[in-house]
Amino acid sequence: MKSPRKTTLCFLIIVTYSSQATLNLNLESIVYPSLLHEHGLAGEDPARQKRAVAVSPPAAPEFTVDIEINLENASFLEPIRAYLNSLSFPVQGNDTDPATSILNIKVTAVCRPTGNEVWCSCETGYRWPPERCLPHLTCQEHDGAPAGCPCSCLKELPPQGPFCQLQGAVTLRMSVRLNVGFQEDLRNSSSALYRSYKTDLETAFWKGYSILPGFKLVTVTGFRPGSVVVAYEVTSTAAPPELMRKANEQVTQSLNQTYRLDSSSFHITYSNETKFSITPEIIFEGDTVTLMCEIEVPSSNVSWHRVERFEVQNSSRFSIYTVMLNMTSVSRFTIYNITQDDAGEYICRVTIDVFAYWSKKKVVVTPIRILAYENVKVMCDNNPVFLNCCSEITANWSKIEWKQEGSISIPGSSETDTDSGCSRYTLKADGTQCPSVSSGTTVAYTCEFVSAHGARGSKDIKVTFISVAKLTITPDPISVSEGQNFSIKCISDVSNYDEMYWNTSAGIRIHERFYTTKRYPDRAESVLMVKTSTREWNGTYHCIFRYKNSYSVMAKDVTVHPLPLEPDIMVDPLEAAIPCTSSRHIKCCIEEDEDYKVIFQTGSLSFPAAKEVRGKQVCYKHNFKANSASCPENVDVFCHFTNKANNSVRSPSMKLNLVPGENITCQDPIIGVGKPGKVIQKLCRFSNIHRIPGSPVGGTITYRCVGSQWKVKRNDCISAPINTLLQLAETLIKSPSQDEKLPSYLKELSISTDKTKLEVYAFPGSLGAIVNILDLLSTVPNQVNSEMMTHVLSTVNVILGKPILNTWKMSQEQKMNQSSQLLDSVERFSRALRSEDSIISQPNVQMRSMVVRSGVPKPYEQGFVFLDSDLWGNVSIDENQLKHLQPDSFIVTVAFPTLQSILDHDVQGKNFANSLVMTTTVSHKITTPFRISMTFKNNDPSGGVPLCVFWNFSLDNHTGGWDSSGCYVTEVTEDSVSCSCDHLTSFSILMSPDSPDPGSLLKILLDIISYIGLCFSILSLAACLAVEAVVWKSVTKNRTSSMRHICIVNIAASLLVADIWFMVAAAVHNHHFPLNETACVAATFFVHFFYLSVFFWMLTLGLMLFYRLVFILHDASKSVQRAVAFSLGYGCPLAISVITVGATQPREVYTRKNACWLNWEDTKALLAFVIPALIIVAVNMTITAVVVTKILRPSIGDKPSKQEKGSLFQISKSIGVLTPLLGLTWGFGLATVFEGSNAVFHIVFTLLNAFQGLFILLFGCLWDQKVQGALLNKFSLSRWSSQHSKSTSLASSTPVFSMSSPISRRFNNLFGKTGTYNVSTPETTSSSLENTSSAYSLLN
Repeated sequence: MKSPRKTTLCFLIIVTYSSQATLNLNLESIVYPSLLHEHGLAGEDPARQKRAVAVSPPAAPEFTVDIEINLENASFLEPIRAYLNSLSFPVQGNDTDPATSILNIKVTAVCRPTGNEVWCSCETGYRWPPERCLPHLTCQEHDGAPAGCPCSCLKELPPQGPFCQLQGAVTLRMSVRLNVGFQEDLRNSSSALYRSYKTDLETAFWKGYSILPGFKLVTVTGFRPGSVVVAYEVTSTAAPPELMRKANEQVTQSLNQTYRLDSSSFHITYSNETKFSITPEIIFEGDTVTLMCEIEVPSSNVSWHRVERFEVQNSSRFSIYTVMLNMTSVSRFTIYNITQDDAGEYICRVTIDVFAYWSKKKVVVTPIRILAYENVKVMCDNNPVFLNCCSEITANWSKIEWKQEGSISIPGSSETDTDSGCSRYTLKADGTQCPSVSSGTTVAYTCEFVSAHGARGSKDIKVTFISVAKLTITPDPISVSEGQNFSIKCISDVSNYDEMYWNTSAGIRIHERFYTTKRYPDRAESVLMVKTSTREWNGTYHCIFRYKNSYSVMAKDVTVHPLPLEPDIMVDPLEAAIPCTSSRHIKCCIEEDEDYKVIFQTGSLSFPAAKEVRGKQVCYKHNFKANSASCPENVDVFCHFTNKANNSVRSPSMKLNLVPGENITCQDPIIGVGKPGKVIQKLCRFSNIHRIPGSPVGGTITYRCVGSQWKVKRNDCISAPINTLLQLAETLIKSPSQDEKLPSYLKELSISTDKTKLEVYAFPGSLGAIVNILDLLSTVPNQVNSEMMTHVLSTVNVILGKPILNTWKMSQEQKMNQSSQLLDSVERFSRALRSEDSIISQPNVQMRSMVVRSGVPKPYEQGFVFLDSDLWGNVSIDENQLKHLQPDSFIVTVAFPTLQSILDHDVQGKNFANSLVMTTTVSHKITTPFRISMTFKNNDPSGGVPLCVFWNFSLDNHTGGWDSSGCYVTEVTEDSVSCSCDHLTSFSILMSPDSPDPGSLLKILLDIISYIGLCFSILSLAACLAVEAVVWKSVTKNRTSSMRHICIVNIAASLLVADIWFMVAAAVHNHHFPLNETACVAATFFVHFFYLSVFFWMLTLGLMLFYRLVFILHDASKSVQRAVAFSLGYGCPLAISVITVGATQPREVYTRKNACWLNWEDTKALLAFVIPALIIVAVNMTITAVVVTKILRPSIGDKPSKQEKGSLFQISKSIGVLTPLLGLTWGFGLATVFEGSNAVFHIVFTLLNAFQGLFILLFGCLWDQKVQGALLNKFSLSRWSSQHSKSTSLASSTPVFSMSSPISRRFNNLFGKTGTYNVSTPETTSSSLENTSSAYSLLN
């Protein structure tokens, strides 16, 4: 065979045939080289098998032959293609070989001369095998396949096979339409119709598509409406359009015509014939992303779509470029500066005829996340500091850059590790780069990551440069003696620091109480101040300035010379009497043997001292001789101690009284001498009381000269162990290391107190000393742990034991107020406690604690039970209150069963309940209102009205006392009292004698009178309104009479509504209805408003009377009078009521704690009713006096007529009677609110208040002659018997309240007027009616 280089064109065809006979073909002339592949039915390549539709005898074997054809003329290729495509397969064999059939003939490769080379390209659906695709043989311009992968073009035809191979099988998703009606059974795959359609269609599809290269199978997947759309899948290799159309035609011919297949409705979709790639693999925001789509179909009609959105078009950010290479379409879709909105699925699609080629890929856009510490502080000490930036996702970053921006420029060096995606920037700053004036300056360092495709991400690191502090300290040497003060000032030239504190040379931190620290814009300073130096302050002290891990330290030496403190110098005697001709040994003692110079001094005289050492005690003595020339005289003598530093201290004074010897009756070698009645004090150490030898006893003892002997008047001695502890406590609070010493000291105090409880019982001074110790130590700690608190409460448990209560009583009789001091000390310790959920139980004290965590805290609920005392109590704080506390706050409650009986001795005139004292504290300061609820066992339910109280340390000149402010009783049962308070401290309950006991006979009697009287009052007011309704037309004929009766009606109506609300308020309080707090506020408001309305309408009547008599010539219209009356009667009460509730209810002090009425104890809100009422009473009484004077002594030309004068007297009488009566009612009511008010006030107020309605009916309504006449005229027998009577004489039937009745005459005599008045019927004359129009009575 000729070389292919000499041919114009060569191509390879593959022939597939089957035969029952032996293969005997002579193809030597045309096959170059020929390959014969024999396959049975069980062969390895199922693509070469012929699949039978029906069952038949064993199928004939198939053979595939590759044939090379060389053509001199390239134009012959297309006719050959056309001829082969026109063949109808299978082609049956000729007469010589009838058993052989040709199944398929395909062109697989075409070789064309290209320049000096021959390029051999595979046809559609075929590929050169990988072993032929070597880099030096492929057509690089057309084929970029890497070595070892299939390719489509070679530069030469391989000398031997294999040649172009059929590509792998693909699944063609196809559909076709049947122009028949759709039936619902076609949706059911198990229906007979579905199976029938599926069988017929698949038979036709097999016949048609079996001609496709690599055909495997065809399957109907379903039917859908649209006539009937058949969806099916064909598995074969890729087929050219011409062959696919031919297969579709054979399907149309093979299918029964009854299906009415639409031959133009075939549609084919390829999903795995498209190569789709995305660059880069990891996409960051801001990258330029390229989506490459390669389809083995020559077409420029490539479109890009975003799933479920839109078709992508060229724009400023999107670019689409498509090119055809050989038989392949390549399209590139570029997205510039990609964002998160661009993420999603993208489809590359090509549609040719009935073929649709597409591929789908998902684009995931990842934000660039950079990890770094955002705030870094750098000390300018020339030490390296590293700034680190790392990308969250490891990627091939093209570069990582560092930038800085700030007022100062401090460059550094960067190191980048691209494999890990991290960069480190090293800074080294010294004092010249950031001087102290620039300390605290912040510079932003930015690390920016740049990807290979343009994405950029950055992170700012704020670097604060801190200059190394330069400290200066007080330059002068510090040398002091004990008892003197000193201070050390330490100044830093920078103001930024984390901590500035003081240490001893041993590394012990000084307590914060000894130094202050201040920060200024350009510096900081700390001053160590010691008011009373002791020997423990001798040493070196370090001022430490710390910022992060950098420390600046400056040291200062302090020299403290020994010198006794004034309280440590014990003198004897404290006071003494010396006969004028005698002498007395005086001495000053200390507990150390130092080289002091000691002299005694009195006035300008000084005396030498003799030193005497007894064990640890060193005494300096002098025999003081009295000067008879200056007798009698009072002399103050002092000891002066001078140390080596020439500093001195003076002892407490010794008061010596020089007296004549004849008056002295009491003589004792230790106590001294004195005359009868003389009282002196002496240190217990130098007295003759029994004590253990060598153990110093503290305190003082008071003697009184009785007859010829000294008697002990008061013993305040402190036992030796307790006195030692007291001295140690006084030393500890002055010590620089008090925090370290406190835990061990509290333990020792607890042990010693328990061991010496009998001495505490015997020595009242020991009890006071322990209280003083606790008071001193409670000022020391910032934090107390559970062990320390246990020791504190163990000590408290001993001194609150029942055997020591008598000692407490003696202490309280001396007005020492130590119980309040003890309570204050325990509260300070509990506020410093930092222990979670601690429980401490002792017989005489119990403690519970809880820590409040952030988030939603659980309620605080604690219970305490003391079986020995038969007392219990509970404390609760709900979560709504706790959420306002700072996170990690500690709540501590301590309960005492015996403390109340001790505190009670400080208060006189109270009845006390036997109950617990519970103190609750919070570690952090509370800035918002805080409510706590408590329940106490009440062992004395009949002792009076319970009162919730707290111990107020600021009362009684800061000695403390019980106070009820902010606390009230919420519930009282047979054995308990519940309280609620709006603050925290120590709480208990008292029994108040000021109000009647709820179960007492007096309280029951008052309740009965109130309810009966109010019911009678309501009926009377209703009767009054009914009477007014009946006589309204008869008594309102003129302006004055109309206004009078308007006032009466409003007075009666207001009082009626007020009484109803009064009963509602009583019911709400007594029965504790749901929402009773809101209902109580509402009831109080309306009672206040309507009772005020009664008084203001009464004021309206008085002012109207004053107006009618004084301003005779001025006559206002009826509408003006009514407007003024209603404004005054309802407007003023409404304003007062609203202001009262608005000012007090937000603080929940509008109502009383034990009644639905205006508060008196906390806000004096009751005055908003009492003051207006009493003012109105006074005004009306004044108006009455003016009116009476006006009538009795009229001015010239102002003399009223006889009828007018009588009417005015009637009005004046009403005012004169009702105003004092109703005013007197609330005068008694005001008296009941004061403590200690007598029960008589309660009874009188209840009676007067209950029958106000009756007073209104009698004196405001029925006493009016016009009302009487109208009633008689309407209901008299003569009127009913005859309609012709024109008048009725009242002489024989005078009403009880007529002016001629005996009762009325008594009221008339009050004003010096007697006589009989007749009331005419309206038919008499208008003048008589007009003349009596001004006669009206006033209500209240």
